[in-house]
Amino acid sequence: MRKRKGYGPGRKYVLRLAALAPLLLLALLTVSPLLFLVSGSFSGKRELFEALSPIMQGGEAFAGWRLLPLYPTLRHLVEVLFDSPEFFQMFWNSAKLTVGVLAGQLLFATTSAWGLARYRFPGRRQLYLLYIVLMMMPFQVTMLSQYLVLNALGLYDSLWSIILPGTFSTFSVFLMFRFFEGIPESILEAARIDGAGEPGIFLRLGLPLGAPGIFSAMVLQFLECWSMIEQPVTFLKTKSLWPLSLYLPEIRLEQAGAALCASLLAVLPALLVFCIGQEYLEQGIMAAAVKE
Repeated sequence: MRKRKGYGPGRKYVLRLAALAPLLLLALLTVSPLLFLVSGSFSGKRELFEALSPIMQGGEAFAGWRLLPLYPTLRHLVEVLFDSPEFFQMFWNSAKLTVGVLAGQLLFATTSAWGLARYRFPGRRQLYLLYIVLMMMPFQVTMLSQYLVLNALGLYDSLWSIILPGTFSTFSVFLMFRFFEGIPESILEAARIDGAGEPGIFLRLGLPLGAPGIFSAMVLQFLECWSMIEQPVTFLKTKSLWPLSLYLPEIRLEQAGAALCASLLAVLPALLVFCIGQEYLEQGIMAAAVKE
């Protein structure tokens, strides 16, 4: 019998490169907005005006953009950091909203998910299905009911009008539920035999074993809260309460450099949190994709 000839090192390299080329192209297209954002943040004012004026002034021509600026400058960064008090005010508003929502979810979402996952009671499955239905509803569906409740509580046009609804997000409960449900019952029964109470089991076993689900939910909620637009537009009328996501769209062509630089500074916390929690985020996505 004739032996099959294997591929040589050179041909294997070519085949591997051919397989990776489409993936590299897609990756480049994905990160290209961020690359252009970095380039524009350090480009000169005249260079940005020449690049963006064809589209910003109502023309039909395409914008021209360079990957590397011809004359790099830190002027826009200095302008945003030292001459834009509104940027810092809205930055801290975003931080307050995000921290408030995440703190509330750590308190309520974890306990709700643990109760649904580990205890059997009448209507449990129906309640879980209700959580899924509410999770699938867009904000526009619940906007009116949220407005009526917040207005009746006197929380309209305050940061609490964003924090309070975000605290009871159903997606975090759904994601944590998957991890809490996967904890072996034998471990919990052993703890009960040793005399541990239900609060102790939750704090000493449930939270550590369900940490990947909790962290993945917190990462996703951070990314959502940091960039939310619809809720602040609806419930916040006082400009001093606006988050950073509402500050950026107001900047015009003559402030394009500051706008790009502010956008870069605004996206850095999200990138940092995503990089830190990427492993937990992948685990959470895989757990959410598992069907019952």
